[in-house]
Amino acid sequence: MLFAYLELLDASLLAFLVFFGAVVTALIAGISFHEFSHAMVADSLGDPTARRMGRVSLNPLAHLDPAGTALLFIAGFGWGKPVQVNVLSLRNGPKAGMATVAAAGPLSNFFIAFLAGLPIQLQWVQWLPPFNNNVINRFIHDPSWQTSDYFGLYLSSILLLSIIIGVFNLIPLFPLDGHRVVPFFLPDKMAGDYMHFQSRYGFIVLIVLITLPFLFGQQFGLLFDIMAPLINGLVRLLAGTDTSVFG
Repeated sequence: MLFAYLELLDASLLAFLVFFGAVVTALIAGISFHEFSHAMVADSLGDPTARRMGRVSLNPLAHLDPAGTALLFIAGFGWGKPVQVNVLSLRNGPKAGMATVAAAGPLSNFFIAFLAGLPIQLQWVQWLPPFNNNVINRFIHDPSWQTSDYFGLYLSSILLLSIIIGVFNLIPLFPLDGHRVVPFFLPDKMAGDYMHFQSRYGFIVLIVLITLPFLFGQQFGLLFDIMAPLINGLVRLLAGTDTSVFG
């Protein structure tokens, strides 16, 4: 759907720049604040590793990975440099400490979504979901857009993309944050077996789930079907809307 906005280059350069700027802002801010939150929580729990490596910083340059950043502009997704954590230094124990550090990343993305959603909830601007065909067509064909509409698109894009980043990272598969949260809820023996499985097969399962829709010519796949209900629920909560974005 991102490529549908390329039509805006002919219809409205400003609209295209607003959408592109929102995507870049959401992804760079989302990734940077996500990694900063990991580092800050680990540091607050007694592990100085991230601070020594300069990661307790809001400067995006401390967190953006060159390859991940390049893909961010080329493909619309990317990743940051992982925050190194010494689990044995965490005050509340390796299992609980690592779960807390891991959960901080997705929660930071939801916090960004909450901030972006406040003007929408207060009805200062419209909720204009960026991947909605009606919104795209209005931007392309309706010349009567106001400044507030561009601002609405900008904030709606940041809100939605931040939620998607947060929900995606909650998936319990290596190397996503969710796989570090699950062991906290398991007995030690089961937690050990779970982490052993994740270290050997988690990344393979994740890649298969991501690539299957492309291999079979589907727009979405099982991974999206799992994420969509939570994305829709958070959008309704944080944007104050009663409609679903997906499905």
